[in-house]
Amino acid sequence: MLQSIDPASGEQLAEFPELDAAGIEAAVARAWGSRHAWRDVGVDMRAALLRSVAGVLRADKVRYAAMATAEMGKPIVEAEGEIEKCAWTAAWMADNAARLLADEPVESTATRSFVRFQPLGVILAVMPWNFPFWQAFRAGLPALAAGNVMLLKHSSNVPQCALAIEEVFREAGLPQGVFQTLLIGSGAVDQIIADHRVAGVTLTGSEAAGSRVAATAGKTIKKSVLELGGSDPFIVLEDADITTAATVACRARNQNNGQSCIAAKRFIVVESIADEFESLFAGAVGALKVGDPKDRGVQVGPLARADLVDDLERQVRESVRLGARPLIGGKRVDGSGNYFEPTVLTDVRPGMPVYHEETFGPVAAVIRVGDEEEALRVANDTEFGLGSSVWTGDVERGVRLAERIEAGLVFVNGMVASDARLPFGGVKKSGYGRELSAYGIKEFTNIQTVWIGPAKN
Repeated sequence: MLQSIDPASGEQLAEFPELDAAGIEAAVARAWGSRHAWRDVGVDMRAALLRSVAGVLRADKVRYAAMATAEMGKPIVEAEGEIEKCAWTAAWMADNAARLLADEPVESTATRSFVRFQPLGVILAVMPWNFPFWQAFRAGLPALAAGNVMLLKHSSNVPQCALAIEEVFREAGLPQGVFQTLLIGSGAVDQIIADHRVAGVTLTGSEAAGSRVAATAGKTIKKSVLELGGSDPFIVLEDADITTAATVACRARNQNNGQSCIAAKRFIVVESIADEFESLFAGAVGALKVGDPKDRGVQVGPLARADLVDDLERQVRESVRLGARPLIGGKRVDGSGNYFEPTVLTDVRPGMPVYHEETFGPVAAVIRVGDEEEALRVANDTEFGLGSSVWTGDVERGVRLAERIEAGLVFVNGMVASDARLPFGGVKKSGYGRELSAYGIKEFTNIQTVWIGPAKN
C-alpha cells in the first residue's frame, strides 16, 4: 500500500493499493496504443489541449495546493505558487511548441534538406516528492508537446498529488492513454524501462536512483534524462550589495523548507565582508516563522519524512563535531511533525558533511574564502553541478566568473530558479540532459535528417 502521511502531524491521510503486474501491463498497452493518434493530431491541437491544462490548474488551484501542503509539508503560499507556475508553463508551451518544433532548413549538397523533430513514443517519468506538481509538469509538458505519451511513476509518499496530475490532463481533454499515473513502488521501475514499448525515461531524484535508472536505460539502449542532486554554491564577493545578498540567501536556502535540488546550500563569502554577511544572514534566518504549513504566515514547514530529519541531524551533528559553529538553529524541533530548525553554520571546512554532501533541509553552510580565485575553487570543489549564483557589484565580473563555474545554471545577482524559457539541468553527478525551453522539448525526439535530391553540382 502507498500511504499519504501529513508530515506536520504524522497523521495518515489515506492509503492506496499498488498497481499489480496486470495493471501495469494494461497501462503500458494503453500508452502504446495511443502514441500514433497523439502524434498525428499535430502540434497545434496538442498546444490547444495544453492550454486547457493551464485553465484546469488555475480553476482548481486552491485544492491542488492544499494537497501538496498536506502530503509533503510545503507552506501553502508556496504551494499555490507551484500550481500557478505549472499553469504558466503549460500556457507557454502551448504558445511556443509549434515554433520550437518547426522543421529547420539546412544548406547542404541536396536540392533541399532540413531537420525534423519526431516524438519517440512512450516516455516514463520517475518523479520526486519535493515539488509534487511542478516536477511532473516540468518533465511532462515538453514531452507531451513534442508528441510523446507519458507514464508517471511519482514518489510513493505523494499518491494523492500523483492521481490529481492525471486528473488535470484528463479534464483538459487529452485522449485516453496519453498521460497516466502508475501507483507503483520503485521496484517496478526497471521492468517498465526495459519494456520494448517504452522509448525513454526521465528521472528527477537522488544520485543513487539516477544511477539505477541510467544503468537500466543503458542496458536496453533507451534515451534517458537525469536531474539529480545539487550542492549549489552562492558566492558573495567583496563588492556585492551585502544586504540584498543576505536577504536573498535566506530565501534561496529555505524555500520549500530547504528541500530543493537548486536551493543554495554552500555560501562562499569573501573574508573581508564575511562578518557583516553572516550577521545579516543569520538575522534573516532567525526571523523565519516555522510551523503549520497550512498557516499562511508560516515560511518554513516540516520536512517531508522523518528519515530526512534524521539525516539532516546527522550532517549537522558531525559537522559541528569537526569544528563548524552554529550561528543559529542546529537541531530538530521537539514535538510532533518532522521539523528541523532553520540553521546557519559557519567555520565550515573540507571534510565536514555539510561541505561535501547535499543537505536537503533548512541548513546553510558558510565557507569563508580569501578572494575570487579561492571562491571559484571552492564552488567547483563538489561532485555536483546543478545551480549556482554569484553576487557582485560588477555584472561583467559576474559573467566572466560564470564561464568558469561548473554548473548547468549560473545566476548573477539573483536566486536560482527554473523558467520555461530557459534550459534546466546539470553536469557532473547532477545528471545530464535538459528540461524546458527549446532544448528540453527536443530531448525525447528523433532528430531526423531529410535530404531531397537531386544533389547540387
